Amino acid sequence: MPLLTITFPEIDPVAISIGPFAIRWYALAYICGIVLGWIYARALIRKEKLWGGPAPIAPVQLDDFILWVTIGIIVGGRTGYVLFYNAAFFIQNPVAILKLWEGGMSFHGGFLGCVAAVMLFALKNNISILSLGDITTAVAPIGIFLGRLANFIKGELWGREADASVPWRMVFPDDPLQLFRHPSQLYEAALEGFLLFAVLAVMIRMGALKRPGLILGSFIAIYGLARIASEFFREPDPQLGFLWGGLTMGMLLSVPMIIAGAILIMVAWRRETRQHIEKSI
Repeated sequence: MPLLTITFPEIDPVAISIGPFAIRWYALAYICGIVLGWIYARALIRKEKLWGGPAPIAPVQLDDFILWVTIGIIVGGRTGYVLFYNAAFFIQNPVAILKLWEGGMSFHGGFLGCVAAVMLFALKNNISILSLGDITTAVAPIGIFLGRLANFIKGELWGREADASVPWRMVFPDDPLQLFRHPSQLYEAALEGFLLFAVLAVMIRMGALKRPGLILGSFIAIYGLARIASEFFREPDPQLGFLWGGLTMGMLLSVPMIIAGAILIMVAWRRETRQHIEKSI
């Protein structure tokens, strides 16, 4: 094995095991992402200075919303994977759609499920859809970061082949070709998780929550750009491969996100801040 490589850290996919009961890292990532996101969201809601007045959602409403968004992420993520990534297989094997424990979730589908949860909950509780979207997307990178780490631990969604100029390249155990590859899951964790969280946190400190929709639009646009950048290093799903002009499904699904995010940013920026509106009233 060449010197310029890193051995893949083979970690037991089961994080916690008590008798017949087992929790895998992937499930633990979802659980921790939701819990940590909920804690961070409550902290943001309590700081009226960030909103230019009382937050548009009460802590008790946020507690109720957690169940809604969890269902939205799971149902949307699974539906997105079925429709976008492996429709032919699931048409022939419809029962397999319910086998979530076998894996197969789509971020873009999960995001759409999250959007549906935000809209339905906001309408039901007479809350600003954009503000609820802001608080939801402000905490979302936490779950994305943990989810990508879980992908790495599981040794799935690995990267494209890497040459010796990439000292951190590695061979993934389940790779049938046993090629030296980019650990693209870590790239995604860094870009879609850590960097995106940091950018949004700085924006929040600078008053972005006072402009409903600004954090939501920024999350959508920046995630789309980060995902496209990561896709240049990620191996396409084998059942799909490369699409038109060497594009991947992840790239194609991210383009509408960038456009939608840019529109939301422009609309939010042209609006008066919540603080200004309340003073004028």
